[in-house]
Amino acid sequence: MRNTAGITDKIILFICCFMIYLIQTNFEMNVVIILIPIIFSAFLSYFDNEKLSTALTTGFSILACFVPQLIVFFPLIAYDMLFCKYQYYNLVAIIPVSLSLQSANWRTTLVVIAVLLVSSLLRYRTKTQTTLRSKHNDLIDEARQLTMILNKQNKDLIEKQDFELSNATLNERNRIAREIHDNVGHLLSSAILQSGALLTVNRDEKMTDSLKTLKDTLNQAMNSIRASVHQLYDESVDLKVQIMEITGGFTFCELTCDYQISGNPDKKVKAAFIAVVKEALSNVIRHSNATAVSVVLREHPGLYQLIIRDNGTVRNYSTGEGLGLKNMTDRIEALKGNINILTSNGFEIFISVPKEGTA
Repeated sequence: MRNTAGITDKIILFICCFMIYLIQTNFEMNVVIILIPIIFSAFLSYFDNEKLSTALTTGFSILACFVPQLIVFFPLIAYDMLFCKYQYYNLVAIIPVSLSLQSANWRTTLVVIAVLLVSSLLRYRTKTQTTLRSKHNDLIDEARQLTMILNKQNKDLIEKQDFELSNATLNERNRIAREIHDNVGHLLSSAILQSGALLTVNRDEKMTDSLKTLKDTLNQAMNSIRASVHQLYDESVDLKVQIMEITGGFTFCELTCDYQISGNPDKKVKAAFIAVVKEALSNVIRHSNATAVSVVLREHPGLYQLIIRDNGTVRNYSTGEGLGLKNMTDRIEALKGNINILTSNGFEIFISVPKEGTA
């Protein structure tokens, strides 16, 4: 359907053509003569088909040969054909114009030609505006698309930077934990052994209590450092990093990973999820003919979910078989969680584990 931008132009042209029709010397009010150009013009505006428009314009010109009064409305009809592929078919109108000149209506013909020039100017202006508006809209759409792409790239960059920063922080924690364990822990162990040796060889009762106090203090320091090292190590294990490394190295078939856990789960949950994902992907490689695998980790107010699904064909599956599946079940049940294995549509492992303190 044509753009409505030219409707105003056509109203102006119709008024001009109608005024020419009224001032003709042989004027005779005929509703049919007025309705015919209106109907032709309406069809030209409605159908966006250049061949059909050409046929309608040519038909109107031929009809004007038999009804000469229609020639005054030709600027209205020619409007839709101007500046298009088949615009030169408008020249068919020369036939009724020539007949009009032979009828000594040359003044009317000149006025019609003048209005036809006005029609050309209006059509050129409207077509130019439509083209510019279309280009403007295309530029807006392109700018909006580029903005969306840029925002996505910025978001991906920020996520990558956050991921790298988090990974670097966790690696640094792990390094500090190892340094404390290897250096400070070794020195404290030596000090505890030396204090024990002094207690063994000491013969001075006054020094015995002091040495016992020193040994107890060193033991407390050792226990405190050991607890701090374990805590640092547990925090340095990032579940998302580990899952991304495991899934990123999976090349057996197409894999999608959807990680939706915002916090840092308990170390037992992290260890269980990492082990389950490793075992499940290993089973896909060894036993499945799947072409697609999905790994989903979600966090809910009271629990964590792990869903591993593939589209492979399941044959002769038994819940009691497989050491790997039994180990998965044992790990999840130790966390008071639930594990369900579905085989109705591929192979799916659905695990839910309560958060610490909600079990």
